[in-house]
Amino acid sequence: MQQFSGVKNLLDPNNRSSFNQRFRQKRFQFFLKQLESLGTDKSITILDIGGVEAYWLNMGVMEAKCKLKIILLNLQEVHVSNNIFSSVAGDARDLSKYQDKSIDVVYSNSVIEHLFKWENQVKMANEVARVGKNYFVQTPNYWFPVEPHWLFPFFQFLPHSFRVWLTQNFSFGHYKKTGNYETALNRVNEVHLLTVKEMKQLFPAASIYKERFFGFVKSFTAYNFSAE
Repeated sequence: MQQFSGVKNLLDPNNRSSFNQRFRQKRFQFFLKQLESLGTDKSITILDIGGVEAYWLNMGVMEAKCKLKIILLNLQEVHVSNNIFSSVAGDARDLSKYQDKSIDVVYSNSVIEHLFKWENQVKMANEVARVGKNYFVQTPNYWFPVEPHWLFPFFQFLPHSFRVWLTQNFSFGHYKKTGNYETALNRVNEVHLLTVKEMKQLFPAASIYKERFFGFVKSFTAYNFSAE
């Protein structure tokens, strides 16, 4: 079975000339407008759940008008080289190290769909809303025809056992074939894509920013910048 190379070139976020990257840039400019609405004369702390320094630098964060301090939260600490960044180990489902409304903005890009099940997504959403005075949480759309991780048309609609078999035996998108059933099973179970309706359930106070690709909603972002 051959890779869908045309789809990959269009949607691969690692391809700087892809449509996916253009969406990211447009979304980031929208985020910067929300950020600047908080004021450009004060320091703003951002907690990025699952983020890396390279993402922010590629997006042009150093040109932002705001004075920023960005905390990168991952399961393990990651390397940072610029002094506006710091790195901490943590779990999106449990941000108890942070007090209520102690962070100016909680940010997350394509993380909430990697928590295996709805109950974990609820925990993350509740923690984001508790800790953040404001937040900006993006995720791919379940109903978009091309699954964004495997880059395989309609992959998310296939029977679970068939998805596991494909993952075990073939390379698709960002995933090389595993050759191992348990690894393939874990990989498939990890990704739980969300619908717009579900995102609204998770973040009832949020507005929804939608990104469209040939008429389809490709991904959406729950955002709330109502805090003073």
